Amino acid sequence: MGRTANWCQDCLHYWFDYETPKTLVIPDIALGCVFRFTQLLVVLYVVGYVCVMQKAYQETDSVISSVTTKVKGFASTNTSDMEPLFWDVADYVIPPQGDSSFFVLTNMVVTSKQTQTRCPEFPGPSTTCVDDCDCIEGLSDPRGSGIQTGLCDNYSSTVQTCEVLSWCPLEIDTKLPEPALLAAAENFTVLIKNSITYPKFKFHRRNIVPHINSSYLKRCEFSHSTDPDCPIFRLKHIVSEAGEDFQEMAVKGGVIGIIIDWSCDLDSWAGKCYPKYSFRRLDDRHPVGNVAPGYNFRFAKYYKTPDEEDTRTLIKAYGIRFDVIVFGTAGKFGIVPTIVNMGAALSFLSLVPLVCDWFLLTCTRKRDLYSRHKITYLSDDAEIESMSMGTAYGTQ
Repeated sequence: MGRTANWCQDCLHYWFDYETPKTLVIPDIALGCVFRFTQLLVVLYVVGYVCVMQKAYQETDSVISSVTTKVKGFASTNTSDMEPLFWDVADYVIPPQGDSSFFVLTNMVVTSKQTQTRCPEFPGPSTTCVDDCDCIEGLSDPRGSGIQTGLCDNYSSTVQTCEVLSWCPLEIDTKLPEPALLAAAENFTVLIKNSITYPKFKFHRRNIVPHINSSYLKRCEFSHSTDPDCPIFRLKHIVSEAGEDFQEMAVKGGVIGIIIDWSCDLDSWAGKCYPKYSFRRLDDRHPVGNVAPGYNFRFAKYYKTPDEEDTRTLIKAYGIRFDVIVFGTAGKFGIVPTIVNMGAALSFLSLVPLVCDWFLLTCTRKRDLYSRHKITYLSDDAEIESMSMGTAYGTQ
């Protein structure tokens, strides 16, 4: 019974005892250095990191952006079975208008004079046949070239394949032209017009700065060192800034990101707000284990023969897609975030006595003495009264 009562009393003291701060004045230079050094670290964190680097005194807003692009340039090909021989913007920019992106044709596989008829499928595990029983009429394989007719036809003098209803002759895209047919596309230029706004601060800006006029746009070309304000970019320069070779990339295509950073400090003492351009390849170019590398798609141009027969030219287009990516955050002084963040940062000063107490009670030679003076248990009002009327050495 006695042990149980003591255990219950200890539990009550553990949960309901009140702790009051007690100050010890300790003339110890080492402990004083730890205390002041810890305070200095907290002040440097508050002033240096929170205020200067993180700019916690500012309100922030995210950018809202719109982008339009216009590509210019000409190229020619000397392949006789290809139309047209001369290429302008209407031929190599597909589609003419994009949502913050544009595609420039650099290479292609052309299949001319296709008509809707029947022809033997390419040889493969599911298309090679011996007789008509090996072919299923009406079968449509998404990875094939058409709908099977149920007949087995001669693909060559040694191989038979299932006949399909399709656009014939079928496309053969196993060998790409090297170098790329439109290698001259590296000299094309693109004008990027970018307008941004920060609605919270009612701030609007364009990447075409006020001092730029039409005559300047006709002769300028972007360069980080000599002309950082020009919104006209040469495609070769964009690709090289992304760490790639244009002629190598033009063979199979790829995706390049044009990144515009509008991170701005809108305080009156911070200066001006201008875009910062960077470039990066976005698709996977790693040669090992890279299935279906590059970027391509198909489109067709349709014609009618003098006999009113529908025919088409199928183009498998390889090229570079340029994605314009705009991001940014603006900041401006605000009294509310200043008070909130400074208060939160300065609250770290309350941790300094805890650090010093740990050092005092753990690392000093007189830690047992300090522990006895630091932690005092008073059991009744008489002891509290005698403690308040007396004095102790080293206490305040």
